[in-house]
Amino acid sequence: MQKRKLGRSGLEVSSLAFGGNVFGWTADESTSMRLLDRFVDEGFNFIDTADTYSRWAPGNRGGESETIIGKWLRKSGKRDKVVVATKVGMEMAPDKKGLSPVYIRRAVEDSLKRLQTDHIDLYQSHTDDVATPLEDTLGAYDGLIKAGKVRAIGASNYSAERFEAALAVSKQHDLPRYESMQPNYNLYDRADFEARLQEVCVRNDVGVISYFSLASGFLTGKYRSEADLAKGPRGQMVKKYLNDRGTRILDALDSVAKETSSTPARVALAWLMAQPGITAPIASATSLSQLEDLFAATRLKVDPAKLERLDAASR
Repeated sequence: MQKRKLGRSGLEVSSLAFGGNVFGWTADESTSMRLLDRFVDEGFNFIDTADTYSRWAPGNRGGESETIIGKWLRKSGKRDKVVVATKVGMEMAPDKKGLSPVYIRRAVEDSLKRLQTDHIDLYQSHTDDVATPLEDTLGAYDGLIKAGKVRAIGASNYSAERFEAALAVSKQHDLPRYESMQPNYNLYDRADFEARLQEVCVRNDVGVISYFSLASGFLTGKYRSEADLAKGPRGQMVKKYLNDRGTRILDALDSVAKETSSTPARVALAWLMAQPGITAPIASATSLSQLEDLFAATRLKVDPAKLERLDAASR
């Protein structure tokens, strides 16, 4: 599989990243390991997680996803075949959140222990922390990179203005820069990223790894009415998409899927991969059949006319 460069980091990643938010939530440990084995055996290498995954699930405390990935890394012996990305900054506990140097240094050790590795390939600021000066956060990352604990850094959920400011601080103070941005971006959720952040990323050669690439499952066509919301644990998350615009998008996906002998999910991901600046969409799966659908999306070629129809339906 041809790999893509992630910004200027030197990391080369597959055109699709496996979203580890499901590990320890909707995919148990044994299922998660089977999925990871299959993902890597197919030639993919990019795994995205976060320290908080999956804190929201009843009975969980956070760290479950990293722990499962760590067990898989140890059991499989495939550490050198994957690019592991995780995140810091979202609340793990009242005294465990943010991007202060003290907390980053504490959190990275916790993540390394759970992941059972001596380094994290891509360490990402999960959300902006306006209470901590950018140079302090980037200085902490500089120390981790020099210590060999982190290879490159990225950001998630930053505004275009704050992301540009962070890039400027890196240049001004000779500090590591964010080599990737992780925005909420898909065929439905376009406005926030496309308004300005996309241009900032493209102009600065920053890799983009979009999350909610299938809009929490809505773009698979699984949820078409309120009666469908009970079909999965993310049902209530997609309720906001059940409107006239959402219907137009699903109709366009259905049409292109039929014409390409494909599925709405594959078409939605193919559209995303064709957008300027996108390095690798993040998508998750809880079964091998779902995973095979993701693989197929990376091989699907959608011509410009069909992409324009999808654009028009989702504007």
